[in-house]
Amino acid sequence: MGEPARHSGLEADGHPGRAAERTGSAADGRGPGRRAARTVRRFAAALGAALALVPAVPAGALPAGGARPAAETAVSAESPVVMTIETVNKPVAVPNGTVTITGHVTNAGRSVLKSAHAAVRKPWLGKPLATRSDLAEVSSRSNPLGRDGVDLDSPQYALNELGPGQSQPYTLSVAVSDLQLSTEGVYELAVDAWGSTADNQRDRPLGIARTFLPYDPGSTGAQPSKLTTLWPLVHAPVLAAQTMSDNDQTVSVLRDDSLATEFAPGGRLYELVETGSALPGLTWVVDPDLLDTAFAMTRPYRVQKPGTEKKAAKEDNTVAGAGSAAAAAWLEKLRSAVAKPGSQVVALPYADPDIASIAHNAAELPGVDAALGKAATAGRLTVEGRLSVDTRSDVAWPYQGHLDQQIAAMAQRTGSSLVLVNGASLPEPDALKYTPTAVRPIGNGQHAVVADEAVSALFEKDLNTPQEQTLAVQQFLAETFVISRQEPQNPRGLLVMPPRELTADTARALATAVQAAQAGKWVDPVKLDVLAQGPADPKANAGVPAATDYPSQARASELPSSALTDTVKIQSDLDILMRVLTLPQRVRGPFSAAMVRSMSTEWRAQPPEGSVYRDGVAGYLAELTKAVYVPKKNAITFAGDTGVLQVSVRNDLTQPVTNLKLVLSPSQANRLKIRPAEELVLPASQSVTLRFPAEAQNNGPVSVTAQLWTTGPNPQKYGEAQIFRVEVTSVTNGVLYVFGGALVLLLLAALRFFRQRKRQAGDDGGDEPHGDEPVGDEPLDDAPAATDGAAPADDAADRTGRGTADEDGPQRPERGGAAQTPRGSAADGRDRATSDEKVGP
Repeated sequence: MGEPARHSGLEADGHPGRAAERTGSAADGRGPGRRAARTVRRFAAALGAALALVPAVPAGALPAGGARPAAETAVSAESPVVMTIETVNKPVAVPNGTVTITGHVTNAGRSVLKSAHAAVRKPWLGKPLATRSDLAEVSSRSNPLGRDGVDLDSPQYALNELGPGQSQPYTLSVAVSDLQLSTEGVYELAVDAWGSTADNQRDRPLGIARTFLPYDPGSTGAQPSKLTTLWPLVHAPVLAAQTMSDNDQTVSVLRDDSLATEFAPGGRLYELVETGSALPGLTWVVDPDLLDTAFAMTRPYRVQKPGTEKKAAKEDNTVAGAGSAAAAAWLEKLRSAVAKPGSQVVALPYADPDIASIAHNAAELPGVDAALGKAATAGRLTVEGRLSVDTRSDVAWPYQGHLDQQIAAMAQRTGSSLVLVNGASLPEPDALKYTPTAVRPIGNGQHAVVADEAVSALFEKDLNTPQEQTLAVQQFLAETFVISRQEPQNPRGLLVMPPRELTADTARALATAVQAAQAGKWVDPVKLDVLAQGPADPKANAGVPAATDYPSQARASELPSSALTDTVKIQSDLDILMRVLTLPQRVRGPFSAAMVRSMSTEWRAQPPEGSVYRDGVAGYLAELTKAVYVPKKNAITFAGDTGVLQVSVRNDLTQPVTNLKLVLSPSQANRLKIRPAEELVLPASQSVTLRFPAEAQNNGPVSVTAQLWTTGPNPQKYGEAQIFRVEVTSVTNGVLYVFGGALVLLLLAALRFFRQRKRQAGDDGGDEPHGDEPVGDEPLDDAPAATDGAAPADDAADRTGRGTADEDGPQRPERGGAAQTPRGSAADGRDRATSDEKVGP
């Protein structure tokens, strides 16, 4: 192989930014952090694929000592080896130290790998990478290039013959002095494989892995950058609007029991608290709903069975939760972590509502501002109460930190004076040759704290492999080291913004990076308040972009306008229900919280689950509302010109209701007149029958609409109307009977008068009649017989046309206004909640 340890590798392309793939820190066109996040995916797709050949760079372009004859040093672009760097035992090099590197060599080609070895490359010319652009250029490389430096003679790691797809680990320990680092700074740390393949016997570089190695001899007087790291504790909502009761105690109901696993050792939220508790100056960003859920889980709780989201929670459609012990331990662990000196807790609005979706799709809906304002207040009170710490609640964190003018305006409307922003939303001008501090005024009294895009992007994905974790840590150290040396006596303020769904593995990598940088003394971890109070850089970009510049990918995941409209409507429907309940506190709290949960930012990552949750909340509210109703009626026979209509109202809730009235509206008011009803009082789980005096004018059917209405100011319709038919059958017969009876009486009176006069005319010795003598004081044989007793039960009205008409009961003569009679007043054995309503047996 000649002198394999002294080769440099040949440049596959003289343009440093043209390569699209690499091993180690990957790149795309948006910055080194995003490039790092895509390395593994790109190389996995490239395994086994043949790449096009590119011309070799002339040997004269190589560093001194690494030149080879052009015919021998030409390198093919189909370099078959994938190299990885999985651990670097010393993230920061120091004089007289040793750096040990481990990783794997994988033959991704189609031919056997022969006579190969792995070696560490000495940095090109021993010069540090002075700018962040230099770091980005190294991250953008793919194939082995001359600018990657030359192989060291020692150490080398001999590789076995590797067939296609085979892999072998390696370990290389190199003395820092052998790397010949000229001065403090960040250097490229590259490991390559050199050898040949069965189908190409030329000795050549076969593949390379790159990362960064800060070198700190401890001689600088640079001031450390102030570094704020956000540590999010959020989870998609699981508390349902339903609750149950058990021995007069409220039992919470969850839509699933996923938090039982997350709160337990090894779970994501457990590990976040475990890892974060070791970091100084941490800013915990907490969803108050998560704390409420954890607290509810410390007591016995129930979990819904699938498909029962719209139903009242009962024993037969829920199961016992299993996370009580884990939730209690997690809360205690969190309280201890956030109480450490130098830490800060930022309370998100309750349930972390998606202000970006609301700003774009529901900004003008009535009630939005009030709902968000209540969420902010509830968030602060919940965090302070559950964690026993002071908290800051005027901080807005739009989805992924993306900001535009509409989002900024919505944040201001809800009282947020500080906005956490992704650096991609406020890119720095090209003329700015350094990294400005994170704080900037954005107008209207608001300030943005802008996260460094490249640094934050390193922790966007789940870093679940040693290779990904090491690359992220080393690039974090490189980026922050270079920033601290841009203006050594003018320390910056930096914000690191990981995603809301920060994973345990990524959190550990971030913690390792922060601790290593702090140990190197070029960063000083501080809480958000310290960073936000620092002076703004007048040269930094503070122009909030227009809504048209909002990222299309983020817009595509927004909660749709229809979902937000339906969610806000829940509040108006809830307000109507509140007006009739005698114990509204049982329902108000659970539903108000569930309404905000329906708009949570966490549904961005789980759209189907969010839709199911919203449907469940709306469906259950509808079920509660429908529990007070008018039972269906078909027809009532009204046999007379006057009478009483009987209509029942049922309350299937476990609390009394009031402030309701039932209004009967005939379709033809000129044929049937119904007197108004009085206000209702419905006992729990009972029916009440109302009697409405009515007067009919004509025979025939009349449609009547029975509608419940709330009473008081601004009455509203309550529930669904019921329409039934009233059959009027006896108006004409009754009238004829009255006229006929009157005519008979007149005829009888005339006949008696005629008979009396005739007797007087034929009686010579009779006495004069008394003037006050009653006429007809004796019964007449031909007079109608008096009716004794009530009419038969199947007769709807008595012979005078007065009585009641109802298919459900006997006649009851009635005068005056409508009356109500309770029915079913006996206890029915239904479950009774202390903080929620139940429907049905």
